Amino acid sequence: MNEPATLCDLFYRSVDTYRKPEHLKYKQGGAWRSVSSEEFRRAVEELSQALRALGLERGDRMALLSENRPEWAYADMATLTAGAIDVPIYPTLTSPQVLYILKDSEAKIALVSTPAQAAKVMEAKSQAPSLRQVIGMEHGASFPPGVLTLDEVRAKGRAELAARPTAVRERAAEVKPEDLATIIYTSGTTGDPKGVMLTHANIVFDVKASTAAFDGLDQSDVALSFLPLCHIFERMAEYLMLHHGVTIAYAEGVDQVVSNLAEVRPTLMCSVPRFYEKVHLRVREKVARDPAYRQRLFGWALKVGGEYFRHRVEKTPPSPALRIKHAVADRLVFKKIRARVGGRIRVFVSGGAPLAREVAEFFGAAGLLILEGYGLSETSPVIAVNIPDAMRPGTVGRPIPGVEVKIAPDGEILTRGPHVMKGYFRKPEATAAAIDAEGWFHTGDIGHLDPDGFLVITDRKKDLIVTSGGKKVAPQPIENRLKMSPFFSEIVIVGNRRNFPAALVVPNFEALEGWARQKGLPFASREELIERPEVVALYEQLIQEMTPDLAQFEKIKKIALLAREFTLEAGELTPTLKVKRSVVEAKYKDVIDRLYGGAAA
Repeated sequence: MNEPATLCDLFYRSVDTYRKPEHLKYKQGGAWRSVSSEEFRRAVEELSQALRALGLERGDRMALLSENRPEWAYADMATLTAGAIDVPIYPTLTSPQVLYILKDSEAKIALVSTPAQAAKVMEAKSQAPSLRQVIGMEHGASFPPGVLTLDEVRAKGRAELAARPTAVRERAAEVKPEDLATIIYTSGTTGDPKGVMLTHANIVFDVKASTAAFDGLDQSDVALSFLPLCHIFERMAEYLMLHHGVTIAYAEGVDQVVSNLAEVRPTLMCSVPRFYEKVHLRVREKVARDPAYRQRLFGWALKVGGEYFRHRVEKTPPSPALRIKHAVADRLVFKKIRARVGGRIRVFVSGGAPLAREVAEFFGAAGLLILEGYGLSETSPVIAVNIPDAMRPGTVGRPIPGVEVKIAPDGEILTRGPHVMKGYFRKPEATAAAIDAEGWFHTGDIGHLDPDGFLVITDRKKDLIVTSGGKKVAPQPIENRLKMSPFFSEIVIVGNRRNFPAALVVPNFEALEGWARQKGLPFASREELIERPEVVALYEQLIQEMTPDLAQFEKIKKIALLAREFTLEAGELTPTLKVKRSVVEAKYKDVIDRLYGGAAA
């Protein structure tokens, strides 16, 4: 079987080889439905042929504004097999943000999921001169006037293909590895988004080089897809699943992931750390409400599971006594934890932000492997990843085969290889600033390689806090440690050019309200609760207890409690749920100034 050179090869190889009754799955009307390999191919070809008839030429851009669903995959592959370039847009973006991407990319056609998404595009259409046509995906929905439906468009393609059944396959064969496949606009935490240009060769290289992390994938595997497909991490994972014939089940949404895990019972899933942190916290909170003997049992099981997992990491055999203890701990405790995520998970992959070591070790103890990786949109995305037979919690693994990594004198991580983007779309200065003359891409992350070649990320270069005394504080490792406590939902450490670090804290209100009731503290609202001196004292004490080893200049001296969670809608989180520090710091400037007793130093 020939190895794919382009994403078009990869798609055809997948549907021709695996011929599955369940290539894709989605939930509709309360039931899971399947898309066979044959249906998948037919949908892609009909749409691809119709897009050409609508004027989408080789090298044109096609915008894709949708949540994860089978139509996303149809639209993506239809664009690529037409020799065009797709421009995915996050469905959470507002109309002005959508307009910026439509104009900058000069998209000719936009495929949108729902009438609500169509309305955003139609609002922007008059100001985006290149945009000729909008197509709505949702079957039976009532789209605004001027929007074609996917059913109409596919019918047009079907009629054309009747005369030339192999037209799409022939066109797909003309696509070259060096052709652009996609322009992904980074959800930059600062400034206007930049369009990252990735070629077919970039992504296909990354798919093949990342395969080892998934440990013997085959067509009996099922992956649950819930991270946005507009993000290169989930999208590359989708191509990787197609490459190995894995069934892809699309989750209904972030809030339904846990129930979907139980229904689909996947064998693998990719996610960002926030999901794993929440599962970890839920288990901890449940145990905290259990009777004392159950808490003791859980503590014992965790210790046994942790020792057993360490043997796996270090590749040493556990003693017969530990094997017996582990079998007991597994039957009494861990089996129940695994059942909560469907009971069949072989591997979780984590990316997009640093995963706290304690979370990785907790899951490892329970027999759930989380392999942490690292990369950026600009690197297709994987640079390094832990693999089952070479993993080290607390690191993001070794660089994948074919990828070079080196550390600059100031600690910045640089990478070079076939995974590095072609550049930023029509931004030569930004491209030159990111990729140096020797081809090294400057990631903007700070880290180091350990003696065994595992990469450790410590922080974002621009997130480093430099106190007025000139001391450098890396906030992320401290924040991740504090989020291990069930009392913290989010924490943002501030203090750049100030004389000490302080923190904005979003409490986990479920845990905090329970504690307040237990202590008999009356409160009528969250605002009232966080004003109580006992509550402020609790958080100050927790921070002190959980960070005893920090240097004096790293210690958090003051805190402000916030009454509401950070949200995507308020612009405080990126689409991959990372906190936008600059937005949070600007929004809470008055609160921060009060912590320091006035204006910035």
